[in-house]
Amino acid sequence: MKKKPGKPRGGAPSARRRSREAALQGLYEWLIGGADAGVIDAHMREQEGFAECDAAHFDALLHGCIAEAADLDAVLARHVDRKTTELSPVEHGVLMIGAYELKHCIDVPYKVAINEAVELAKNFGGTDGHKYVNGVLDKAAAELRPLEVQAARAARR
Repeated sequence: MKKKPGKPRGGAPSARRRSREAALQGLYEWLIGGADAGVIDAHMREQEGFAECDAAHFDALLHGCIAEAADLDAVLARHVDRKTTELSPVEHGVLMIGAYELKHCIDVPYKVAINEAVELAKNFGGTDGHKYVNGVLDKAAAELRPLEVQAARAARR
């Protein structure tokens, strides 16, 4: 899985964004081949540019998404229009990362978690996959972080 070429957006990606990209690549490998999380982790750490990642966030995302795959898929299943096994592996991985961040990374505002997932989908996914990711994670955010979402919506009124 390679990143799509495109115009750079305002400088180098942050360490957190790089960790999300590496975690997505690892999840893709896991979803396609079912490789062991430790093997995938070691493989990703050998990749060029991994040193610029937030390694702790990468660990949380990769290992957390794999360990909680069934729970994350259960959350996603309530908001997708097909079985999660029928999603493309890229969109599935992006949605898992977004759902994991919404569920566990309270230091990441829900809008940021959704936006970062949308950016992953734009960079690695299909043509309009980012729109699908946005819609699904918006619904998941309302379920996983109801107070934060309600407060943001009330502030817009």
